[in-house]
Amino acid sequence: MNHKNNQLNTMVLAWLLVLAALTGCAASGAQSVGSSSETESFALSTRAGEDVSALETDPADGAVSAPARDTDRVKALVASMTQEEKIYQLFIVTQEQLTGTSRVTQSGRTTRKAIRRQPVGGIIYFEPNIVSPDQCKEMISNLQSYTKLGLFIAVDEEGGRVARLGNNPDMGTTAFPGGQAAIGSTGDPEKAHSAGRTIGEDISRFGFNLNLAPVAEITDDVEHSVIGERSFGGDVEMTAKMVTGMVTGLHEGGVLCTLKHFPGHGDTSSDPHNGYSEMSKPLEELREKDFVPFRAGVQAGADCLMMGHFSSPQITGDDTPATLSADMIALAREELSFDGLIMTDSLSMGAITDRYSSAEAATKALEAGADIILMPYDLDSAVRGIQEALERGDITQERIDESVEKILLKKLEYGIVSEDWLEQQAAENAQEQSGNAASH
Repeated sequence: MNHKNNQLNTMVLAWLLVLAALTGCAASGAQSVGSSSETESFALSTRAGEDVSALETDPADGAVSAPARDTDRVKALVASMTQEEKIYQLFIVTQEQLTGTSRVTQSGRTTRKAIRRQPVGGIIYFEPNIVSPDQCKEMISNLQSYTKLGLFIAVDEEGGRVARLGNNPDMGTTAFPGGQAAIGSTGDPEKAHSAGRTIGEDISRFGFNLNLAPVAEITDDVEHSVIGERSFGGDVEMTAKMVTGMVTGLHEGGVLCTLKHFPGHGDTSSDPHNGYSEMSKPLEELREKDFVPFRAGVQAGADCLMMGHFSSPQITGDDTPATLSADMIALAREELSFDGLIMTDSLSMGAITDRYSSAEAATKALEAGADIILMPYDLDSAVRGIQEALERGDITQERIDESVEKILLKKLEYGIVSEDWLEQQAAENAQEQSGNAASH
């Protein structure tokens, strides 16, 4: 009897072990599927190079990963926003465009009223706005305090002639004479890395969090090209290494960065600031040369990609500027494997204003796949244009929500949106939804 019981116990134990093994395999498979999904969403909300292994799951309780949780919270937040709030979140503009004043050097009552009436996603500053260290810091700090979602505070700080702070000796920041061309001429990518880190540290201490740099374009003719010294140079591989160094350095300095201007002016001599500009290179040449530094910057973790205003008829078959071209934006996504934020160049430039109204330009950019609309000539008209396109069905609410979610995930990643505030909003949304369900 005892012998039979022992046999039975042995058989039961064996089956239990088999069952446990099968259950473990199933759990492992489920976790693998979940991790893949979580990694995809995490690509939108972490800087390149971060260790994500500890954030995918919590071994103690199987909690949802931090990035997946962020995505869910942001989606819930976007769902609670008004249509107008969503549309404004797409724009980065000057403070003058908000307030209607000729030159802004402080943020006070007028700015507070304006930003609450028009809750844009970001503000960009230029030399006239930047007077002294204390003034600049206070202006930005006050501005941020007036917003719920936080603002991208942007500046063009490339070095050389395009350095809004570096060319003001009163700011106490580091100047880089000769710009990216001078850095590129050293042949040392560590120089670009060091410059990026220094620029990032310099501007972040005043409250800037988004640098519209580096220029990732190649030029063999510095003297006659519209880009000139703003490019690292004409050597493809070296320029790619320089872009990688600059992107990495800017991140270490604490700011987001922007590769510009895709697909690359190259040696184009016509300036889109003044009017129509055309780039005549065929696609194969761009792939072999011009795309290489952009791709390197994306692989280094660049946050934004700025489209250029020049047309590429050999590629698109028409004269639509890359900024407003669905074909060119799709090309950028595909060729560079880029899933970050696509930004227009300033829509106040002649290449746009000569041919499109503010409403047309903003609408076409959004239809084409842009996420951030930079400096439309007339903000009110641009916002109305998008609203009317929504009513006509030319733009879907899903298209807008997609970009707003990406913007807010990036803001959350860099601490521009407060974690505490987002938690509070999530709780309020959950409570509201619970109340709505109970009322039904």
